[in-house]
Amino acid sequence: MIALKQLILIDKTSDIPVYLQITNAIISNIRRGQLRRGMKLPGARELSVLLGIHRKTLQNAYDELMAQGWVEIFPRKGTFIVNELPEISPIELPASGKLNSYQKKALFYIDEKNLVHFPMSNYQESKNLVFDNGFPDIRLAPTELLLREFRSLVRLQTFKQYLKYGSPTGSAYLLEMLSTFLTDTRGLPVTSNNLMITKGAQMGIYLTAKLLIKPNDHIIVGEPCYFAASLTFQQAGAVIHRVLVDDSGIDVDAIEVLCEKKNIRLVYVIPHHHFPTTVTLTPERRIRLLQLAVRYKFAIVEDDYDFDFHYNSSPVLPMASLDYHGNVVYIGTLTKTLVPSIRLGFIVAPENFIDAVAHIRRSIDWQGDSMMEAAIAELYKNGTIGRHIKKVVKLYHERRDYFCTQLKEKMGDRLSFKVPDGGMAVWAKFNDCDLKTVSEKAARMGLTISNGGIYNTGTTYYNAARLGFASLNFKEQDQALEILSKSL
Repeated sequence: MIALKQLILIDKTSDIPVYLQITNAIISNIRRGQLRRGMKLPGARELSVLLGIHRKTLQNAYDELMAQGWVEIFPRKGTFIVNELPEISPIELPASGKLNSYQKKALFYIDEKNLVHFPMSNYQESKNLVFDNGFPDIRLAPTELLLREFRSLVRLQTFKQYLKYGSPTGSAYLLEMLSTFLTDTRGLPVTSNNLMITKGAQMGIYLTAKLLIKPNDHIIVGEPCYFAASLTFQQAGAVIHRVLVDDSGIDVDAIEVLCEKKNIRLVYVIPHHHFPTTVTLTPERRIRLLQLAVRYKFAIVEDDYDFDFHYNSSPVLPMASLDYHGNVVYIGTLTKTLVPSIRLGFIVAPENFIDAVAHIRRSIDWQGDSMMEAAIAELYKNGTIGRHIKKVVKLYHERRDYFCTQLKEKMGDRLSFKVPDGGMAVWAKFNDCDLKTVSEKAARMGLTISNGGIYNTGTTYYNAARLGFASLNFKEQDQALEILSKSL
């Protein structure tokens, strides 16, 4: 209503009657798009008080608008702008006569040509079955227990502390709980001073790149690599060298060769269930990479996004647990443990690194969600997250086995894949058909699957996609595979 008062300007010295001034103003703003179709207008009494005029004057304006076909009045409901606007208006407007909307292009210059474009997938909008990149089943998340912790916090006398500004590294409570959890489960001898809570692993990758990389710095990533990390490093201005990822993980011998020729600033690795190929970096290569980092003084950015989801054996301890020289920046996330919309991740690193990225974080995000962090800390403390991980690992293990068996039986001659040791997706290469065409056909039949474009690098065309199995139950897997089979 305040905006409506600003849109309707009344000049009581004008020869035009006040009710017609109101009529003209409302019509003008409807045609400009300031007042949308179907919008409910305030009642005559309410708006007359707001404009400082007699109610009958305002009622005359509404009657004139209805006579001209701009509004319709419903008894006991109110006055609404019509959805089908009159094509011809007897009132001459200074505007062009077209319905206006907000500008599509800025008048000032934007360097769109050199913009690094990230994929903008929105899984919420899809009504199809989805083979995602490897996401958890949101139906299994302990949301009721999380809400219970929120309610408990509200009742506490100390609750209001979570409404204040806090530390950019995260709430002290969650830092304490998480440091204990990481020490117990991953062998990381860390304290709160070595931790920062981030909004997902992607923020951790961005902050690390922002701090360590200057334009034209040389870095190394796997080939293929997690697309969002590559794009982030590209955005930072890095010169990216790609090193082949084979069945044992990233080729450390090739990294050594590059280190002898270039001043390498950092090496980005995904040690467990590499994205997208799902392979695990062997212990021998991990130790070798740590030795190279000491010799050539580069940073290892260890993205361990789904450490907890290992099925065939115990996961290998992170390189960060063996880092005695301060070379590793360890990044993790709770997104895979809980749900994608809970944007909580973490960075583990030497104290001076955490202090430095805290300043960078404040340039884009003053702090995290203190209330959410406190509630999650409670779930760590009372063992809810530990129990949830055990439950879903067992279930995802079953879903992996079922999915891979069905995939082999129904499409084994059309696809090439290896059963992953862990994670939530299968890396499948399409042998004798174009994945883009398959993706288009599948979408028309009710299945969303990547066309493979996000995994390709330069001239390398993999014709492959990650088929996420964890978010689909057995029945949904059967339906999705049936559509995929028909698409092939």
